[in-house]
Amino acid sequence: MDIRLVRIDDRLIHGQVATVWTKLSKAERILVISDEVAQDHLRKTLLRQAAPPGVKVNVIPVEKFVEIYFDDTHNQFRAMLLFTNPTDVARIVQRGVQIDFVNIGSMSYSDGKKMITNAVAVDKRDIQAFEYLNYKGIHLDIRKVVADNKVDLMQVLKKEGLV
Repeated sequence: MDIRLVRIDDRLIHGQVATVWTKLSKAERILVISDEVAQDHLRKTLLRQAAPPGVKVNVIPVEKFVEIYFDDTHNQFRAMLLFTNPTDVARIVQRGVQIDFVNIGSMSYSDGKKMITNAVAVDKRDIQAFEYLNYKGIHLDIRKVVADNKVDLMQVLKKEGLV
């Protein structure tokens, strides 16, 4: 599998992903990797309908993705991986999936989270996952839209006194 983009965006497939990020990455397939979303029939249907023309969308649990990643019969496509949170990204890395970078687009605020940018809120669990990914040498950049300048997530966390 040729992984073109790994993105955390709790909105998953929306206008920017469907048009700009997919075109920029030249992805043929969008893989939404989430145990929760994979169990939600309505959400899966809506995500498939939001795909740009010519791009297939699969919504799969984390462990299923790991199986597919290591199965050479399923590795003949260019993929964009979409996640709702950094913990699931850390889970695939712990299982041996090789990635070099993660783009963080949007992580919504909820109780217990701290806003670190206008689009990214984190809690202790998110920070632990990001620290692990950083430790593994994976570059973590915040960019909500393609035109935004890349912002190093770990520098933001340090500036906020969270790491």
